Amino acid sequence: MQYTGYNLLFQSDIPLPELLSHESDKNALPDVAIRFATIGSDGLPDGKQLGPFLWVSAKELWLQIPKVARFLVQGGNTILIDPEPGIDEDSLRVFLLGSALGALLFQRGYLVIHGNAIQIGNQCMVCVGQSGAGKSTLAAGFMKRGYPILADDVVPVDKACNALPGFPRIKIWQDVADHLKIDTSGLRRIRPNIEKFNYPLQQQFAAEPLPIRWIYILGSENINNIRFEPIQGMQRYPLLYNNTYRARYLEGMEIKPLHLQLCGKLASKIRLARATRSKSGFALDQLIDHLLADMASNP
Repeated sequence: MQYTGYNLLFQSDIPLPELLSHESDKNALPDVAIRFATIGSDGLPDGKQLGPFLWVSAKELWLQIPKVARFLVQGGNTILIDPEPGIDEDSLRVFLLGSALGALLFQRGYLVIHGNAIQIGNQCMVCVGQSGAGKSTLAAGFMKRGYPILADDVVPVDKACNALPGFPRIKIWQDVADHLKIDTSGLRRIRPNIEKFNYPLQQQFAAEPLPIRWIYILGSENINNIRFEPIQGMQRYPLLYNNTYRARYLEGMEIKPLHLQLCGKLASKIRLARATRSKSGFALDQLIDHLLADMASNP
């Protein structure tokens, strides 16, 4: 089965309904092969152990998700999967299209940001922040207003500082769907028994790379209004690094110099700012209005 995503052609042993199916040329050589295989349980002999379930070397990454699977990511072109007996395919896809694919994009030389990319005019905005900051909620809110979504959760950035399109779906929690009046009754859960769903974007998917112009770091404090704080100078580099997807992968991949170079190039082209809202509630429409106004003031 062949699929496209992140400007790559995938040949996969496991169905990937989140991605776009590729049927125009069955003989096309894939950029990435995803295969089921037996993977050793002892990590990488020539790698560096970064945790009990993570080994990394210059060209390989070994990852174990307990009770789900082991993954081996190789050379930017292969992902091997060794599933635990009886595990469901949805659970495999969560980690395949997240942690494993993020590692592969690093291996292919991309800066990978942990956030959501949204098309604004002929450019894009990326929202980042800690878990629970509201990245997915904000992306869903922009989608409901008619703004196309470029990528959800994993945002690879090429050497020209363009964000690459991921695949035409976003993940939304049930409470966010309720707030936005999205019916989840016909949607697939990302994993069994989890109140988070795959929402297909259909016509609201931005399928072409777009230059990144704005990055907002979402947060909340005990304040009454929404506050924007531009980040200048050397402060920009650690903040971009801290919002890199699975940044600890870099320790064993030996690509930190390239990563810092890409961070520096991106930092020189964007408006980077903190967007802080009140902790007392998530006024989604108000936040979107303020973000749009700030982008209009900093085109």
